[in-house]
Amino acid sequence: MHPDPAFALLEVYDAALPQVYGYLLARCGDRAHAEELTSETFLAAVQGCRDGGPVSPAWLIGIARHKLVDHWRRKERETRGLRLAYQEERVDDPWDEEVDALHAREVLAALTPDHRCALTLRYLDGLPVPEVARHLGRTVHATESLLARARAAFRRAYTGGPR
Repeated sequence: MHPDPAFALLEVYDAALPQVYGYLLARCGDRAHAEELTSETFLAAVQGCRDGGPVSPAWLIGIARHKLVDHWRRKERETRGLRLAYQEERVDDPWDEEVDALHAREVLAALTPDHRCALTLRYLDGLPVPEVARHLGRTVHATESLLARARAAFRRAYTGGPR
């Protein structure tokens, strides 16, 4: 009888749990969602271990990132029908100036899930646009357009400008 490969997860669980939860909480800003996504991350990790995945905190953060993107996609699908489609004008990059972190977090939380997800992956996680596109399941061109709209929405909300 062979031991379940998922037991390897127990060896890193205590050290990785605060890292995974902290990563998720910092990005979604909601304890309940962070806790839910943390549990989803570890459940997915169990299956990943059984499929031969490399057990490490970095691997778990990668799973958490995917769970967060999935969460935002679900939220976007839920709200998509409630929004009017509109074309936003291109504005300067809001990241060129210094921002108030607390206000920026509030503004980010108020954006649509697609915008929040794209900005988080690009600017908080520091991923290059092609990697953001891969996580979102979009082309690089579509992701660049999404980021432009998200930056414009962020700037308008941050500065209190017209919608």
